[in-house]
Amino acid sequence: MQVVPVIDLLEGQVVRARQGERASYRPIESSLASGSDAVDIVRAFLRLHPFSALYVADLDAIQGKGDNLAALRRLRAAFPHLGLWVDNGAADAEAVETLTTPDLRCDPVLGAESQRDASLVARHRDSPAVILSLDFRGPVFQGPEEILASPQCWPRRVIVMTLARVGSAEGPDFERLAAIHDAAPDRALYAAGGARSRADLVLLKSRGAAGALIASALHDGRLTAADLAAL
Repeated sequence: MQVVPVIDLLEGQVVRARQGERASYRPIESSLASGSDAVDIVRAFLRLHPFSALYVADLDAIQGKGDNLAALRRLRAAFPHLGLWVDNGAADAEAVETLTTPDLRCDPVLGAESQRDASLVARHRDSPAVILSLDFRGPVFQGPEEILASPQCWPRRVIVMTLARVGSAEGPDFERLAAIHDAAPDRALYAAGGARSRADLVLLKSRGAAGALIASALHDGRLTAADLAAL
């Protein structure tokens, strides 16, 4: 079970995500570090556990209101060996390529909510770097239905993102994860949204998850260094 910590970047600061309602996001308050600087927050994560990857949502880029490339470059310079999984709202080849330049070396995340059709996802089906995020708000898939209906076109790694559970401490969406696992049993699935504890992560693993994206449970201290080491 791979635990991937998450930061959401808005205007250069790490903010606290709550149920996908981006207008209400505020600078992070964490038990691990003071302030909301991205490098400080990630350094605190790595003091807690030697994570191999970090998920970054560039909310400005996703919303078409600029980007956080400067913060991403700072992260890459500070943590040269850390895998960076970055959703920058990429909906075309140029946006994907922006993340793979030598100064960034990120793994691009294709958010379904940002896609116009299934073509970009299908084009990267065999890419070892590109990750697909299947985004759901409630029962509704956030993206072209042809993406959800074509698991044969998904890349190897797939995030199952339940936006309404992000920052909610309501528990993971086990039912949706099971449905996606049934549709694509050969993909590495990462659950995102609602995970609260080591017990949740153990159960996710038993239900076929390769890993989970976590933020609130780390900041609040509900996932400890001992929990992470055991996982």
